[in-house]
Amino acid sequence: MSFTVLVPARLASTRLPDKPLADIAGLPMVVRVARRASHSGAARVVVAGDDPSIISACRAHGVEAILTRQDHASGTDRLAEACEQLGLDGNDIVVNVQGDEPLIDPALIDAVASTLAAHPEAAMSTAVHEIDSLDDFLNPNVVKAVLDAGGNALYFSRAPIPWWRDGATGGAPPRVLPSPAPLRHIGIYGYRAAFVRMFPSLASAPIESTEALEQLRALWHGHRIAVHVSQTAPGPGIDTPEDLARVRAVFAARQAP
Repeated sequence: MSFTVLVPARLASTRLPDKPLADIAGLPMVVRVARRASHSGAARVVVAGDDPSIISACRAHGVEAILTRQDHASGTDRLAEACEQLGLDGNDIVVNVQGDEPLIDPALIDAVASTLAAHPEAAMSTAVHEIDSLDDFLNPNVVKAVLDAGGNALYFSRAPIPWWRDGATGGAPPRVLPSPAPLRHIGIYGYRAAFVRMFPSLASAPIESTEALEQLRALWHGHRIAVHVSQTAPGPGIDTPEDLARVRAVFAARQAP
């Protein structure tokens, strides 16, 4: 199986300005992500940036990068342009690794690619892991997923799903987790290149707008999403200065004698 990792990187960030270029142990964040992804089985790792400064930083450190438009509405739209620039089409498998995940497990990247390859009926793949905290289950910022018997996604939601009817009293939130354990969505995606190039032309779905979850557009239009169940939670991503400080501390500890 051959696949390409694409790392979309957008310079503008309301919570962390110039996020892709943030220094982590002497390297820009986006370079850290690309180098981490290069330890997967990907045949190629390419950063798709929206600003020349991102492209220059990548190339200065030997990372392949292409310049994409600045006006894309989402990272998936940026991936579609990158696939076009790189000539990826048909059943070529593309794995979208977010540009703020410098601690991503290369084995997770491989698993998402392999899951899509093993499900020819699916247009996309992604990953989940079991939730072991009631607070996470009830937290709307933690996206939950429900799967069918074949390992395909039935639905994604910010609500606590599946709702354990007998675990709640009078409609109040449950006090314990349902069994089997609910699943937390991990924000990594595999795509067939033809699908990701077509995705921006799909009409936005009502459920997508309600939940603010772009992957629901694929389900609403009848496309299947194959899901890998990871045994471990992913490393922390970076959205805020506090997140950046935590990840910098991880790298500092690794470099300590």
